[in-house]
Amino acid sequence: MKSIFDEVSYHCSKIVTQSYSTSFALATKMLAPSIRTDIYNIYGFVRFADEIVDTFHDYDKEQLFQKFEKDMEEAIVNKISLNPILNSFQHTYHKYDIPYHLVESFMKSMRMDLRKKKYETFDEYREYIYGSADVVGLMCLCVFVNGDKEKYEELKESAMALGSAFQKVNFLRDLKADYEELNRTYFPNTNLLELDEESKRRIVNEIKADFAVGYSGIIKLPEQAKFGVYTAYRYYKKLLHKLQGTPPLEIKNARIRVPNYQKFGLLAQSYLNYKLQLVQ
Repeated sequence: MKSIFDEVSYHCSKIVTQSYSTSFALATKMLAPSIRTDIYNIYGFVRFADEIVDTFHDYDKEQLFQKFEKDMEEAIVNKISLNPILNSFQHTYHKYDIPYHLVESFMKSMRMDLRKKKYETFDEYREYIYGSADVVGLMCLCVFVNGDKEKYEELKESAMALGSAFQKVNFLRDLKADYEELNRTYFPNTNLLELDEESKRRIVNEIKADFAVGYSGIIKLPEQAKFGVYTAYRYYKKLLHKLQGTPPLEIKNARIRVPNYQKFGLLAQSYLNYKLQLVQ
């Protein structure tokens, strides 16, 4: 039965989320049960595309990416795929009428990672972040507002800002891996070999501004999504705070993390704030 195959597909996307990101999986678990599966489906799709360009070093990445993109396009057209991750994604794509240009922009940024190693201008940097992060936030927003176009337009800017903030925190956290393993640098006008407090402060302030815009949208989200998104917001704010207090040399030489016990502490505090109606 097709329904059994679909359930298997959804379960695969959930496993991908839980395996690759404990923090995102925890935040997704705080969403209403009615929308969790669709967020897993989106994450599975974007994670697989990202894995191709970031980790499959012993294989022909370009060939793998082209096949994945072709399979994705066919999944959307045919409304089925034997790739369970793409099968689950196309289900959510059609269910919430996700605009195809968001998918196109995401794939464009992933394709840039196959070849581009340095983003020297703000325009290049902004284009990459829009495709790699902002549009993922917008895909999730389609789910959060349950297809309500008016609400989507109202919260669009804040969803993009929150996606940008999450991505930039990841960039700052992953400076060492991106530079040493992938020979990539995303922040324009920043010499990672000579990262100093001034450069770090500029990046941190940019992220804080994104968080402020993002939070203005979180408090307007439907109840089914608000607590889960707020939980992710609190986690990334905590990670940014740790990065802000870490010397540049240490950021360049180690991957800063939020330990699991602190994640659960953040979850408890987030829940308390939510129940006390401080998130409004």
